[in-house]
Amino acid sequence: MERVRSRRALGLELGPVCLRCLWGHPPALGPRRSFPGLSRSIPKPVRALRPGRSTASSSRCADTGAQADMAEFSQKRDKQHGSEGLGSAMDFLLANARLVLGVGGAAVLGIATLAVKRLIDRATSPRDEDDTKGDGWKELSLLKATPHQQPRPPPITLSQPRSSLIPSSSAPVRSTDTSPQSPAGLSSQAPLCLTLQEKLLAFEHDHVAIPAAQVALAKQLAGDIALELQAYLRNKFPELPFGALVPGGPLYDGLQAGAAEHVRLLVPVVLEPGLWSLVPGVDTVARDPRCWAVRRTQLEFCPRGSSPWDRFLVGGYFSSRVLLELLRKALAASVNWPAIGGLLGCLIRPSVASEELLLEVQHERLELTVAVLVAVPGASANDHLLLAWPLEGLAGNLWLQDLYPVEAARLRALDDQDAGTRRRLLLLLCAVCHRHPALGQLGRSPLTQVVLRLGEEEADWAEEVLGERFLQALELLVGSLEQSSLPCHFNPSVNLLGSFREEEIDAIGYVLYSGLQAPEGLL
Repeated sequence: MERVRSRRALGLELGPVCLRCLWGHPPALGPRRSFPGLSRSIPKPVRALRPGRSTASSSRCADTGAQADMAEFSQKRDKQHGSEGLGSAMDFLLANARLVLGVGGAAVLGIATLAVKRLIDRATSPRDEDDTKGDGWKELSLLKATPHQQPRPPPITLSQPRSSLIPSSSAPVRSTDTSPQSPAGLSSQAPLCLTLQEKLLAFEHDHVAIPAAQVALAKQLAGDIALELQAYLRNKFPELPFGALVPGGPLYDGLQAGAAEHVRLLVPVVLEPGLWSLVPGVDTVARDPRCWAVRRTQLEFCPRGSSPWDRFLVGGYFSSRVLLELLRKALAASVNWPAIGGLLGCLIRPSVASEELLLEVQHERLELTVAVLVAVPGASANDHLLLAWPLEGLAGNLWLQDLYPVEAARLRALDDQDAGTRRRLLLLLCAVCHRHPALGQLGRSPLTQVVLRLGEEEADWAEEVLGERFLQALELLVGSLEQSSLPCHFNPSVNLLGSFREEEIDAIGYVLYSGLQAPEGLL
């Protein structure tokens, strides 16, 4: 049995040997080989003959094997020619794709074409099982390594710098790098480092300056309301000698910051000379240095009733509270504000919630608050205004001394001497405090006292040192809050921080101290 199997195995080699004979290469009679399973060695031509068969049958078998091998060779040659034609077509396609799709598209198409070609060759030509297993991961990795076609960049805008424009032909194709990288020309610039002086100037431009058209409109509305209110007072109280109503305040003096939203409207009280005298508040029962009392004199020669203002006397003194209550009721109930507002093209309403005489004006281009102030002008040697102000306690019948006109005139005179920036510093401080909730309760008066003190102590007030003066003002405010004392510049006996509670002083001091460490936080 083992000998038969050996002969059959030797018979399988007849096809290749006969094929060599057909192509003109007869098999050489080499040395004898020994094969396992055979007890003797035979020459190579003789071992091709199986025992028990004739020479004719052997030649017929050889011819049949030769024909089969010839057909298989022809089929392989046709497939080879076909694959060569397919490769030529692929090369032509790749050459043209480079012109149409560019370098990146041609690379993608070439890799995909190579993978498809290898798959076709493997399908048409039988291969060993070991080769199939060995090359399968290569084709799989080849397909996985195919890069995704990157999206076409958007059209280049005119705002992009020329240095960032790179020709597509010279730019390398990075198919494996998927991390977004911005070019150096399009990278965001680092924020500019501005000095405190530059930030103050920018803040002044954005939050301090008021448009001229808005200022003109506010002044026009205030003037028209003053004329209408003056006509009403003369018709309603013809026996009371009120003077001409004069609009004024920080907006008219160039000391208003941010918006034209507040106007003062003075209602002067004309007193008869020789019938009235002024008494300092510290000499009254109230002991208030902020106020003055208006006392009626010459009663033995001009008895009570000789002056139209005698109807407002309380204990021999002209009571600001009684006059204020009369005007409040008249403005709230007797004045036809809808008709006046319709005539002026705005909406006017008296403020009921406030104890002051306030008129809220709403125009299509601005909102304005008009404070009606009843005043006794020029009643003292220094021409200080005395206002009818809603005071509490024993000072309710006294008149509050208003130092705003004197302070504004002093700042203007100091700036005119050296072309300084004292008023600009005051505007910056007012704008900063107005924008911060905790600092809004400071008001204009304490800030004005700080600027006045610095204005007379420091000699250099050029624009270049505005930042330094700003920090000095903050230091002065923080020091005054620590001591809970800020004397008035024109009346040192008045403490402008005396009406603040301890909690309010702590809150304001904390914000100002933080702003002194980092002034940019206040801006």
